[in-house]
Amino acid sequence: EPSQDLLKPLILEWEFNTLGKRLFGPSFKTGHAFKTATPPKKQQDQVELDFSGNQASPEEAEEVSSADAHFKTISDVQHEYTCIQTEPDLDNLIQKLKQQDCFCLDTETTGLDPKTVELIGFSFCWEAGTACYLPVNGKGCLPDSVVKDKLSAILTNPNIKKVGHNLKYDLSVLAWNGYTVSGPFIDTMILHSLVKPGQKHGMDVVAEALLGYTPVSIESLIGPKGKDQHSMKDVPLAALAEYAAEDADVTWQLFENLQPKIDLLNLSRVFYDIEMPLLPVLVSMEYEGIRLDTDSMVKFSAQLLEIKTELEKEIHGIADSEFNIASPKQLGEVLFEKLKLVEKPKKTKTGQYATNENVLQTLSTEHEIVRKILKFRAVTKLRSTYAEALPQSIFEETDRIHTTFHQTATATGRLNSQNPNLQNIPIRRELGQEIRRAFVPRRDGFCLLSADYSQIELRIMASMSGDPAMQSAFETGGDIHAATAAHVYKVDIENVTKEMRRKAKTVNFGVMYGISAFGLSQRLGIPRKEAAEIIEHYFESFPSIKDYMEETLESARSKGYVETLTGRRRYLPDVQSANGTIRSMAERNAINAPIQGTAADMIKLAMSAIWRAMEGRSFESRLVLQVHDELIFDLEESEQQEIEPLVRESMIHALPLEVPIEVEIGSGLHWLEAH
Repeated sequence: EPSQDLLKPLILEWEFNTLGKRLFGPSFKTGHAFKTATPPKKQQDQVELDFSGNQASPEEAEEVSSADAHFKTISDVQHEYTCIQTEPDLDNLIQKLKQQDCFCLDTETTGLDPKTVELIGFSFCWEAGTACYLPVNGKGCLPDSVVKDKLSAILTNPNIKKVGHNLKYDLSVLAWNGYTVSGPFIDTMILHSLVKPGQKHGMDVVAEALLGYTPVSIESLIGPKGKDQHSMKDVPLAALAEYAAEDADVTWQLFENLQPKIDLLNLSRVFYDIEMPLLPVLVSMEYEGIRLDTDSMVKFSAQLLEIKTELEKEIHGIADSEFNIASPKQLGEVLFEKLKLVEKPKKTKTGQYATNENVLQTLSTEHEIVRKILKFRAVTKLRSTYAEALPQSIFEETDRIHTTFHQTATATGRLNSQNPNLQNIPIRRELGQEIRRAFVPRRDGFCLLSADYSQIELRIMASMSGDPAMQSAFETGGDIHAATAAHVYKVDIENVTKEMRRKAKTVNFGVMYGISAFGLSQRLGIPRKEAAEIIEHYFESFPSIKDYMEETLESARSKGYVETLTGRRRYLPDVQSANGTIRSMAERNAINAPIQGTAADMIKLAMSAIWRAMEGRSFESRLVLQVHDELIFDLEESEQQEIEPLVRESMIHALPLEVPIEVEIGSGLHWLEAH
């Protein structure tokens, strides 16, 4: 029987609503008394993940936001919000801010895109229940030059911490409006994502979950979303001032609530050393953007259309009938009724023939029409997703693409790129590589430089497992996949064939994702028995890797989470699931998350170190993209001799391992040439 006296205070402190209700009954409630609150007006990271890295279900989201039906509102709480409209009042605010070692900063804008919104105000808070709003760029407001001049001393003061919720948005807005802001920074959205990784991190949800308060909705000020929605500029100043000040106030209280928990969970290094120093780096990268050669894209799109049209003719010829290849229904009927490719074809829940990627891949080795259909799909996606769509993402004022990076959108700590996603630009197939050819430097005298960690996840696995054979393979500096093949097939390395190396490479990367004999057999196109033997020989050759995997799973079962080398956690409650499929997925995540997460932490540390060094030396070159293990720089050619060793050394020493770290660097007049 659980001790209520011991458990209840802990469950109340950590807002474990569901567990509390299971143990103490449906009337159990958590939540802190709220002093004042905030609205969800800024764009939050849109991908919300559950503990297993899947999108959170509506039921789980509802549980977070509706655990307590009796939240307070702004009319229930005492608060003192002021609107700054005169220069003496602004001077008084500046003096108060100078006396703080930390304050909350928030911007009020007319939209969600930092590049195009209009900045209409600032709000500040450094004490719960008290906040100020400073309107700008409007009738009766102080001149922008006066505001910018007076705020500059505060915003650039490195001795005062700046707190915000989704702070990168505010910093980006200020960058596009000519303001400079210096850290240290504290983002309560990222705080919450580390403390409560399975929940949503938007301001309104967090305010209700942690502070027991329902914020004023933006719809109450400007109406519901749609063409008739008003602008924030149309809101009466009194209402806008209260709304904006409330935002800063709640952020301050979230900061007070969440900051102590970071220390309790031993996440200080992840938050203060990795995530917060990365904020200004991402702001800079998003601001800089990267140039796209649109002429190249137009030509490539036309080339893809020709290939697509020719494939369509060939497919129709083999089928001896014309049909819509993009229609799963028509495609299924042709493949499985007319051509009868298989005796018992799979069907979907709706009774339609299954024609997804996996189904077609299994048939592709035997049927030419299926190979052509797969190529048709790949060409169609290349054209629509990249060749046609990427030029539409160019911002006219800069003639560059400005992606947005999210720090809270993945379960492992990897960055996520959106609008557009520049982290999934194809690289494996020759045709897809042409997309990278269109990414070019900003102007003459510049080139693109690519710096890529070599086999970093394998090196991390070797380091974390302590396997002497794997570590030795890296220390000798040879071909790790050939060395693995030599161990697995028990031959001298000079006798390793290309086929042996190919299989060893698949096993090397597959092991990190908990690959099964069935999965390996599918990947390599070999019998399951042979795949099982390869895996068995692999673990015989590298026994410490098997020990590491078993110890990691045992730790995940006992603690409920796994950790990276820096202490970043991934919670995996499903390792205890009675459902074998769900449990297996969680076990694969348990093995991979510490490795992939450590790689993510490593490159984040490197990015911050490189950016600080480049800023300190006033280089013209800029870091513009991160694609997981690769960094892309828009490089001033005369700076290459200084920057290349700086980048290499920073990446190598970002997070030392028990094996050597290698960085491959290349440069060229487009991304493909640099990579």
